[in-house]
Amino acid sequence: MKNLIFLSLLSLVYISNSFSQSVEFEKYTLENGLDVILHQDNSTPVITTSVMYHIGAKDESPGKTGFAHFFEHLLFEGSENIERGQWDVIVNSNGGFFNANTTADRTYYYVVFPSNNLELSLWLESERMLNSVINQIGIDTQKEVVKEEKRRGENRPYAKLFDIIQEEIFKVHPYKGTVIGEMDHLDSATLEDFEAFNKKFHVPNNAVLVIAGDFEIAQTKLLIKKYFSSIKRGNEIKRDFPEENPITKTIFSEAFDENIQIPAKILAYRIPSMKTRESRVLDMISTYLSNGESSVLYKKLVDDKKMALQVFASNNSQEDYGIYLIGGLPLGETSLSDMTLEIDEEIDKIKSALISERDFQKLQNIFESQYVSSNSTISGIANSLARYHMLYENVNLINSEIEIYKSITRKEIQKVANKYLNKNQRLELKYLPKKNNQ
Repeated sequence: MKNLIFLSLLSLVYISNSFSQSVEFEKYTLENGLDVILHQDNSTPVITTSVMYHIGAKDESPGKTGFAHFFEHLLFEGSENIERGQWDVIVNSNGGFFNANTTADRTYYYVVFPSNNLELSLWLESERMLNSVINQIGIDTQKEVVKEEKRRGENRPYAKLFDIIQEEIFKVHPYKGTVIGEMDHLDSATLEDFEAFNKKFHVPNNAVLVIAGDFEIAQTKLLIKKYFSSIKRGNEIKRDFPEENPITKTIFSEAFDENIQIPAKILAYRIPSMKTRESRVLDMISTYLSNGESSVLYKKLVDDKKMALQVFASNNSQEDYGIYLIGGLPLGETSLSDMTLEIDEEIDKIKSALISERDFQKLQNIFESQYVSSNSTISGIANSLARYHMLYENVNLINSEIEIYKSITRKEIQKVANKYLNKNQRLELKYLPKKNNQ
C-alpha cells in the first residue's frame, strides 16, 4: 500500500509553474572533485538522487569492450556495507525505485524516494562509489545477465541495424563499437581487469551528483559532506580519441537479418557533436521530415503514395560525433530504390528552398512543447541537469537551450541541409531478410 501511494504521488509530480522556462539550481564542487547540483522543489514529498559518471563504451580498451555497461549491472551487486542482493530490497522496502543506463558517453544511476529517505539515498550512492565489492561471484552472475540481455536484444527485429551503421560510419573513433560489447571480451577479462576499470572510472572527479526534489539545502549539503567528502579523488582521466576523416564518397552496403520479413533502406550521415548549433539544426530537420503523421515524409510516403509502412528521420547525437538517419520500410511492391528517390526528393527541397513559414512555426511549437515536457518531472530535471553538466559542460542549458532552438532560422535549416545531407557524404544501407541459404 505504501508503494502504491508513493507511485500515485509520483505520477502527479510536476514542476511548479512548469511553463516558467526556468529551473533553479545550485552547483558546487567538493575538494575531491565531485560536482554537486541541487534543485529544490518542495511542492511534493519526492526526491531523485542520481549520479552520472563520465564513462561510456567509447572509453573502453579495444580488446575489453562492454565494461561500462557491465558495471551498470555489477555496481548493484552490493558493497562492504550492503549485502549481496540487498540493494533492491533496501530501496523497495523504503518506498522507492531505481534504475541505470549506459551510452557510449556516460553511465547514469538514479533512485527515487519519498523525501524522508534523502539520507538513505545518499548513503546508497556513496557506497556504490566508495565501497563497491568487485568479486568473482558477482562478475560471474552479471555475465550471465548481460549475455541474456544481448541474446534477447539480438533476436528483436532490426536490433542489429544501428550496430552495423556505427561500424560503417566510424572507422577509427571508438563510437564504431557497441555499448553492450563483445561477450568474449567479458569472458576473458580477469578480476584484476574489472578492479582496475572500477578504480579508474568510478571516482568522484569523474562524476556529478544531482539531488532534485523536496529537501532543505543546508541539511542536504551537510549530508553530502558526510557521505562523499572522504572518498579519495582518482587519477585524472585523459581522453584523446582519433578524429574521423570526412566521408567524401557514398558508402554502399547491405546486411541481413533472420529476424525480419520486411527490408529497410537507411541513409546515414556522420554529423558533428551534439554540443554544436548545427546538431540542433539537424534536430529540427528530422522533426520536420518525420515527426508525427503530418510530417513531410509520413504524409507523402505512408498516407498519400502508400509506398512505405514506416519512415523516419533521427538525429542520434553524441558527445563527439552524431549519426543522422533517414529511412523507411517499403510497402507492397515498392522497391528500396524508389523509396530512396522519394526521400531524396524531400531532402533536395529543403536544400533548394526555405521551408514554409507555417511549417517553421510548427517546428518552434514542437520544440517548445518538448522543452516543457522534459522539465515536467523531478526525475526528468535531475537527468537533464546531470547531462548538461557532464556532456555539454553548461548546466544552464536546461534553461537556455530552448532559446538556441528558437533562434534557428529557415535559412539556417537550408544551409545545414546543404552542408551535411549530401549523397557523397553518406552510407546507403540495404537491410534485408536473411534467407536460409545465406
